[in-house]
Amino acid sequence: MRRAGRGWACAALLVAFFVGGPASAQELSEKATRAFMEYAWSLTPEAFTKPNGETILIDKAKKNEVLIPLDVAREVIRAGRLSAHAQVCELAQEQADNHNSLMRREIKKNRWTPQQIVYINQLHLTVVMLLTGRIKLVEKGGDKEVVIEEGQKQGQSCTAEQKQKVKELITAYVKSGPALASTTPGTAAEAETAGAPVQK
Repeated sequence: MRRAGRGWACAALLVAFFVGGPASAQELSEKATRAFMEYAWSLTPEAFTKPNGETILIDKAKKNEVLIPLDVAREVIRAGRLSAHAQVCELAQEQADNHNSLMRREIKKNRWTPQQIVYINQLHLTVVMLLTGRIKLVEKGGDKEVVIEEGQKQGQSCTAEQKQKVKELITAYVKSGPALASTTPGTAAEAETAGAPVQK
């Protein structure tokens, strides 16, 4: 993962940028966005089976056909950041709604291949995992690699004020997109119905 390694220093800046607060208006630089995209690509599976049993194959040798434009990646990363804050604040319903809203928006664009939809979902998941401590960047053989540590989380806290702010931001985001059909806590119905990968 040599290219992900080159974004190592950027990763530390990304974490600092994102944990600063859910309402930051700063814009991710192109370098930071590409770093996140590389980490997500390194974790994208070669095959993904949807809830209906259909398997989507991803040729990892054809990255340029799967990656999405920078402006879209920034939107996905912003949504992932909100989901990460919701997770830290133990807002399971809001986290699910935020993710489902993102996926429904992208699917309704009718612009992406099934492989790109899987990647968009993976980019969102990568942001959440990085910001909540589920992904660790470690040095191996002089390079940095993305490593998933199951069960490991950063010691993060969420005040009542932060929790309310996150709820407000997610509510506004969801309202600005296509209507969600289900409001059951923790449901993956939206993603399943749309055929998108389910993120838990």
